Amino acid sequence: MNILISGASGLIGTEVARSLDEQGHRVLALNRNVEHVPYWDIERKIVQLGEDDRIDVVIHLAGENVAQGRWTAEKKERILRSRVEGTRLLADFFAAAAHKPRLMISASAIGFYGERGEEKLDEQSRKGTGFLADVSNAWEEAAQPAREAGIRVVHPRFGMVLSPEGGALARMLPLFKLGLGGPLGNGRQYMSWISIHDLVQAIAHIMEQEELDGAVNFVTPHPVTNRQFTRALGRALYRPAFLPVPKFFLSLFLGEMAHELLFTSARVFPCKLQESGYVFAAPELCLALRRLLG
Repeated sequence: MNILISGASGLIGTEVARSLDEQGHRVLALNRNVEHVPYWDIERKIVQLGEDDRIDVVIHLAGENVAQGRWTAEKKERILRSRVEGTRLLADFFAAAAHKPRLMISASAIGFYGERGEEKLDEQSRKGTGFLADVSNAWEEAAQPAREAGIRVVHPRFGMVLSPEGGALARMLPLFKLGLGGPLGNGRQYMSWISIHDLVQAIAHIMEQEELDGAVNFVTPHPVTNRQFTRALGRALYRPAFLPVPKFFLSLFLGEMAHELLFTSARVFPCKLQESGYVFAAPELCLALRRLLG
């Protein structure tokens, strides 16, 4: 198939593109350089494909990095606009295309559920409150033109993606390797996670399972508390991991971002993936860390 990927140079996009290429698909990276096709410009609302590019699947992953830089009003506006306007541009373009893709995989996040404590959450759970919940909801709604045009649309709601190459785990590793890791605050907040390897395979699974549409939680069936995660990572690295990081300290330096990314508790389960027959390669945290860290 011809598969168009936005955000192909990011952590997730790189691994997804590599895997699909190895499976024999033709992978096209959507980029912002006008000299290269396929090309897009969100501000000018332009999407340009090659003359012979008939896209079968769109995988839309692009968006402003939420974990980089303090959340100023300007930063929050970039986070929202990059997701909503980029998604709407692609949805409108392919809704009007003569050759429509059969599937659009448009990213979302478990931030949709907001702060929920120990509540068990699945794809039927209501939207939560907070900035990321509002962003995720608007992000998903922006793909509606594609759905109305008859394109199957799936929103993988990504949990914390574990990879030593980037993301949260890569940022934790230097401190934990020095024995300076520890729980964040009281450590009771739930972290719903997925290894990069399972994420890539779950994307391929969605492409094959025609009955899957709408929101699909991309997390393993075994969410853990932050304290449990900390202990597991310390054991995987053969290092102590008991130095707590005070909540007020992180809140002082990171502001709202600390609350939403580090202290929000979301205990999320992958009901639709499992009901459709997906079997996780690394459902347990200890196994996933051993595989990721060698």
